[in-house]
Amino acid sequence: MGESMQGLHRSHRCTEVSNQMIGEKVTVMGWVQKRRNLGSLIFIDLRDRTGILQIVFDEESVGADGFAKAGTLRSEYVVAVTGTVNRRSAAVNDSLKTGDIEVLADSLRILSESETPPFPIEENSQTKDELRLKYRYLDLRRPDLQRNLMMRSRAASLIRGFMEKEGFLEIETPMLQKSTPEGARDYLVPSRVHPGKFYALPQSPQLFKQLLMCSGYDRYIQITRCFRDEDLRADRQPEFTQIDMELSFVDAEDVMDVNERMLQYVFKEAVGVEISLPLPRMPWKEAMDRFGSDKPDTRFGMELTDVSDVVAGCGFGVFTGALENGGSVRGINVKGQGAMPRKKIDKLVEFAKGYGAKGLAYLCVNDDGTYKSSFAKFMSEDTLHALAQKMQAQPGDLLLFAADQNKIVWNVLGALRLEMGKELGLMDENQYNFLWVTEFPLLEWSDEEQRYMAMHHPFTMPMEEDWDKIDSAPGEVRAKAYDIVLNGTELGGGSVRIHRNDIQEKMFEVLGFTKEKAWENFGFLLSAFQYGVPPHAGLAYGFDRMIMHMVHADSIRDVIAFPKVKDASDLMSEAPEAVGRAQLDELGLRIADLQEE
Repeated sequence: MGESMQGLHRSHRCTEVSNQMIGEKVTVMGWVQKRRNLGSLIFIDLRDRTGILQIVFDEESVGADGFAKAGTLRSEYVVAVTGTVNRRSAAVNDSLKTGDIEVLADSLRILSESETPPFPIEENSQTKDELRLKYRYLDLRRPDLQRNLMMRSRAASLIRGFMEKEGFLEIETPMLQKSTPEGARDYLVPSRVHPGKFYALPQSPQLFKQLLMCSGYDRYIQITRCFRDEDLRADRQPEFTQIDMELSFVDAEDVMDVNERMLQYVFKEAVGVEISLPLPRMPWKEAMDRFGSDKPDTRFGMELTDVSDVVAGCGFGVFTGALENGGSVRGINVKGQGAMPRKKIDKLVEFAKGYGAKGLAYLCVNDDGTYKSSFAKFMSEDTLHALAQKMQAQPGDLLLFAADQNKIVWNVLGALRLEMGKELGLMDENQYNFLWVTEFPLLEWSDEEQRYMAMHHPFTMPMEEDWDKIDSAPGEVRAKAYDIVLNGTELGGGSVRIHRNDIQEKMFEVLGFTKEKAWENFGFLLSAFQYGVPPHAGLAYGFDRMIMHMVHADSIRDVIAFPKVKDASDLMSEAPEAVGRAQLDELGLRIADLQEE
């Protein structure tokens, strides 16, 4: 049972009470973190979202009944305490914001009692994720998670404030919209009023924000939910939050400029990190060649080196075969790891296979300058020397090589570089390396679909100087696209949009859409483009990812209040769940027999 709050008003949150207030009366409310009973004195740590405040009960100040009541307190009871702020009678606790004060209670109300929680409410909990997510409402009481969500709120507020000063309008776009191809799978919502027809939840507000530019709103922003029904990885959620924006009468430079200044402002105000402008830029091709990734982590070296010219005709079939098939041979130099045991190298080979490699070649440079290698017997001593020289190898280094099509080589060595960087502690989490990656390919070939797909989306403007290659060499056309990368994470991506009908129609043609199909899927956008459309460009951030970096969280789940797990289910509310026959009948739906064959 709990007592009423009638007549009581909280005067301060826990850590708003300070040593400037000694002798003052305060009323504080929160959860009991722990209780210590010393016989004549009872201490409790009172917790709210701001932190912890020590409360002291003695019989003289709180009365016999109040003292007895204080003796019944347990973890997670919700209480209201009125009392006087004093200097601590015992040792000062430097790890607490309120470590030099306490409140001597003169009244106590137990507002709510609590069962024993299934796990302790403490920072850096070691409790298994599954249990914490099942009781997420308890997990969210943990101070570290509360700080994360407060930081999220602060960052959103700073972004809105900055963008408003830059002339952006916050406009909401529909959650129920039309399903369109090109992208991840849509989440579909059946319509009761239009039987057999479906809405889709937005993967992004892309088409609507472009329409807002057609409508003259000039600068739009929205912090909005988006949904993608795709296979989940550790840092993917089926629903996530985007900072979405679009600007009219601009080019890529204008978009980058306002976003650089916004990032500089938000990171300074929210986490005290100074970002110097302008941010560095790197063309996509350079990022792939140097780091094997279009979202490179530039906090450490270990860059890729193309050794195709050195090993051409070397006699090692794995290398020469890759080159004959139009691929390349590239390597990374893992400094000082030449003595790595064979067992560990074998593990790296397995790791590489997980990223599409058929294998991984290695060359250890021994301390005496000799070599230990998986391919030394196929190569002359001179070629081995030339290879080590090209890789700038010193005695004690470990060289790892991949040979295949460029896409696979980049993928394998890019992942291996990050793995070794992590293992060797080369990533400083207090370093914030921002980078613009630019000049992405407009299109990429899909073996599955046997056609070119848009690397970003079908509304991305090609670079004018490459447009003449659209028929002869579509894979070489670069896009006016730009990604903002932070420490190896793509924080956001955007592009200048196509605002000319002739280019848009040609783009659809290259993507394999007939004119009829394009109008069927995107008719409302193409129709709007017939009525005067300004040049426009935009960008969208993954807000969850941004906050994850701000607070150094290991996963985006730690910055989302109620996240899903890897199979897209919610362990707490047990969604998704089957629904009753009556609901399905109303929607005109039948569930197919899902028995395993």
